[in-house]
Amino acid sequence: MLAITLPDGSLRQFDGPVSVLDVAKAIGPGLAKAALAGRVNDRLVDTSFVIDQDAAVSLITASQPEGLEVIRHSTAHLLAQAVKALYPSAQVTIGPVVENGFYYDFAYERSFTPEDLSAIEQKMSELAKLDLPVARKVLARDSAVSFFDSIGERYKAEIIRSIPEGEPLSLYSQGDFTDLCRGPHVPSTGKLRAFKLTKIAGAYWRGDSRNEMLQRIYGTAWSDTKSLEEYLTRLEEAEKRDHRRIGKQLDLFHFQEESPGMAFWHERGWTLWQQVEQYLRQVLRKNGYREVRCPQILDSNLWKRSGHWENFRENMFVTDSEEREFAVKPMNCPGHVQIFNQGLKSYRDLPLRLAEFGACHRNEPSGALHGLMRVRAFTQDDAHIFCTEAQIQEEVARFIDLLRLVYADFGFNQIEVKLSTRPPKRVGSDETWDKAEEALRFALDSKQMEWGLQPGEGAFYGPKIEFSLRDSIGRVWQCGTIQLDFSLPTRLGAEFVAEDNSRRAPVMLHRAILGSLERFIGILIEHHAGVLPAWLAPVQVATLSITERFGRFAAEVSESLENQGFRAITDLRNEKIGLKIREHTLQRVPYLLIIGEREVESHTVAVRTRGGKDLGAMPVAQFAAHLAEDVAQRGTES
Repeated sequence: MLAITLPDGSLRQFDGPVSVLDVAKAIGPGLAKAALAGRVNDRLVDTSFVIDQDAAVSLITASQPEGLEVIRHSTAHLLAQAVKALYPSAQVTIGPVVENGFYYDFAYERSFTPEDLSAIEQKMSELAKLDLPVARKVLARDSAVSFFDSIGERYKAEIIRSIPEGEPLSLYSQGDFTDLCRGPHVPSTGKLRAFKLTKIAGAYWRGDSRNEMLQRIYGTAWSDTKSLEEYLTRLEEAEKRDHRRIGKQLDLFHFQEESPGMAFWHERGWTLWQQVEQYLRQVLRKNGYREVRCPQILDSNLWKRSGHWENFRENMFVTDSEEREFAVKPMNCPGHVQIFNQGLKSYRDLPLRLAEFGACHRNEPSGALHGLMRVRAFTQDDAHIFCTEAQIQEEVARFIDLLRLVYADFGFNQIEVKLSTRPPKRVGSDETWDKAEEALRFALDSKQMEWGLQPGEGAFYGPKIEFSLRDSIGRVWQCGTIQLDFSLPTRLGAEFVAEDNSRRAPVMLHRAILGSLERFIGILIEHHAGVLPAWLAPVQVATLSITERFGRFAAEVSESLENQGFRAITDLRNEKIGLKIREHTLQRVPYLLIIGEREVESHTVAVRTRGGKDLGAMPVAQFAAHLAEDVAQRGTES
């Protein structure tokens, strides 16, 4: 008898080997119809997978994250099948699942057009309706190479040749289309009901700019039509909120080819930047941080000693002077250790919290650059806490409280937390990593926080906790981090005098709340759709005169507000008041003050919000009090 243990702990017994689908049928016809894949002893498999010994089995449906991934992976194959049906000379390369969807790269003699995209999507729908069975078979490596060579798929053959000999390869077939894949896949194409092709982009073969350019077709796939439509609505809303578009409309910043990946900040954009930086500077000062400043360029020997040269060299800008090699800093940590090393430290000096708005540069590929979200020059709200092992828990807990406060002030109340553990490429012993990972686990649990695990995603020098924000349209942005490092202080000779007069290396906590100020400001713009809270708005109030003869009083009102510390402008142009109101509303100015004959006579201002709400007439002092209260609310919108 074969015993199958189900997730609820119950047992099902069978006379002999059974497939995952057979197990689903034994439980009920509804589950058999919904099953897309299965998990057998923690291995994700097709429903056709045969179980020949006792095992723990769970069924994967579209309602689970694994099921959605299977749908998206299978839809990528459906895309490739449709392309081959319509354009037989096209060659398929790779087609992985990505966040919210998938893509597939193709080699084809001409560029695909939007019309092609529509035709491909239509063909995918036709193939899905045929409900073609999806079958898996295993071939030896050389046999797989021969097969793909025989059908003219040289890219697939090249991929397989790079796989070590002796490793069996799985191929999936649906109709007349066969592809190389680990799987699992849906049992038949009829399971693929809700998908949409979204865009075409260029991509180098194997991500190497020295190779030929391929065409990448992106798509999204969901478990049902409703989920697909909701996602497409979010995409449409995200396009409206694109920080690059809003940045141009509001005259905040721009980019140009003479300095790729490096922003030119305009007056209003720099005003926004300063509000973010100065706010954070005050918060750090209140929480015991000491602000420092380190050089932009450091000798390559320091980067070699720190381990960055070995692990990060390809992302560094390098220069030389007087036969010495230097690197523009991609991060601030080695510089902060140099400050710590100046003068002998005692355990009484710890924890020592050094903060820097550090300007960094990283040589990101040009194809990866994306407005403020992915740049080559950026400023981190960086800090490093030098402490003893006994102080780790308290410092991590303090940081988490600080981070929550800051995010709430910027209007973010949904935070997702992940613990990232040791990567394959790392420094330090396993014993040290064990200790560091356990310390962060304990800190998270002590704060009673829900968190997920990201195996292998830690920094090369230590594990980290990552904090991600969920914005107003549901997107998740990873921003904050705290990383526990036992290695770098030792590598760079940092030490303090302990209570027993021995010399010990401090623990180093690398931490950031916003991450990159550029990226965070981009997120802020999109989260608020450019309608920034009054405390952040580059211009908080615009005073508009109905005609030129009321200009003197309008200027006096604006000057009074400026003297009280508000960011105010005056519009005295000889234009219709409706046009002025419209222009400043489009500029997302929180408050508009209208000055006409009645206001001049009564020494009041007529107050209007950017949302079109009429707050009525009030004395300037009353409006100033109202604006001050709005600014003090921080995270709420006007």
